[in-house]
Amino acid sequence: MSVSFTRTLRSLRVEQSRGAIIVFFLVTLLLTVWIAWLVFGRVSVYAVSTTARLEAGTATHSIQSLYAGRISANHLVLGRKVKKGDVLVELDTNVQRLQLFEERTESGALAAAIDTIQKEIESEERAMEEEQRAAQLGVAEAQARLREAEAAASYATLEAERKGKLKQAGLLSDLEYARIAADAQKQNATVESLRLAAKRQDTERLSLQSQRRSRIEALRREQGRLAGNRTKLGAQLHRLESEMKLRRIIAPIDGTIGEVANFRIGAVIAAGEKLGAIVPAGALKVIAQFEPAKALGRVRQGLPARLRFDGFPWTQYGTLTATVSTVANEVRDGYVRVELTPSRDFRIPLQHGLPGSTEVEIEQISPALLVVRTAGQMLGPSTNEAARSGAAQAPPSQPPPEGQKQ
Repeated sequence: MSVSFTRTLRSLRVEQSRGAIIVFFLVTLLLTVWIAWLVFGRVSVYAVSTTARLEAGTATHSIQSLYAGRISANHLVLGRKVKKGDVLVELDTNVQRLQLFEERTESGALAAAIDTIQKEIESEERAMEEEQRAAQLGVAEAQARLREAEAAASYATLEAERKGKLKQAGLLSDLEYARIAADAQKQNATVESLRLAAKRQDTERLSLQSQRRSRIEALRREQGRLAGNRTKLGAQLHRLESEMKLRRIIAPIDGTIGEVANFRIGAVIAAGEKLGAIVPAGALKVIAQFEPAKALGRVRQGLPARLRFDGFPWTQYGTLTATVSTVANEVRDGYVRVELTPSRDFRIPLQHGLPGSTEVEIEQISPALLVVRTAGQMLGPSTNEAARSGAAQAPPSQPPPEGQKQ
């Protein structure tokens, strides 16, 4: 019986040694695998944004009015799909419409007055042409009578000279010679009278022509003044028409009305007051804000990322994959702006304004390096603080006594 008990103890000891060897082997194997993973494995390092949200690919357009006025029609409905040129809000234009009617009436009256003056100018020009022709005929007639009188005067002068020779020879009486000489003087006086009449007629022709031209110039000046006033009215009409068009606020782009102010028909708005906003149709993008220490030099274009939405738990809905498209070079308001291009494959409909957070995979390193880096980051501040405090407590170095060698 003692022999069998001894054998049993020996077999138990052998089994225990075998179990210890197996346990040691398994522990050694796991430790080796863990060390190998720690040294040669790869884990992703992420830079997490402070905030992130989905935005439209192009900027959101505000709906504003250039003029103050009273709303007469409001077609702003939240979520409404609009096309470029659709009327969104209409302001009251009764005052502008009345001004437009008055100025159009005045412009029509000016046009009639300008047409009347043009007809007067044409009439004056025709009258001046007719007077010129009549005056030319009168001058020609006077010139013909003058030439006729000059011929008669020349003959009478020659006759008087011939009779004077006869008188000197005693062949003609004094009375007869006096009559002939008087007739010659009469003819010469007639010639001078006709010459003066022709000159006077030509002077009257020029004076009448000058009066006609002055009248025409005065009419043209008046016509120009009226035309200037009509042009000014035309500019005012164009301004009023443009203002009336601008009082019909239209959609500048295709998109969806994403914001609407609470204005009812009859409400008075100020110039430049925001009435709503249109979210443009098209691709969406992710706008994330990172701390400078996390983004600058680390987040680069083309890096993969994932987006988690605040209202949709990632454990249920998953994450939205994205790719970094642009990274700002300057810090603004304490953050760096990063734009990412999201994928279309997601379980919920994507829309402008969805908030969340973004994780950008900046690198892949071994777990051992990650542990060392984390330990360095944890110990770095305390070490630096200790170094700064030690430097502050250290007494200032004293110069060596004279004569002592350094």
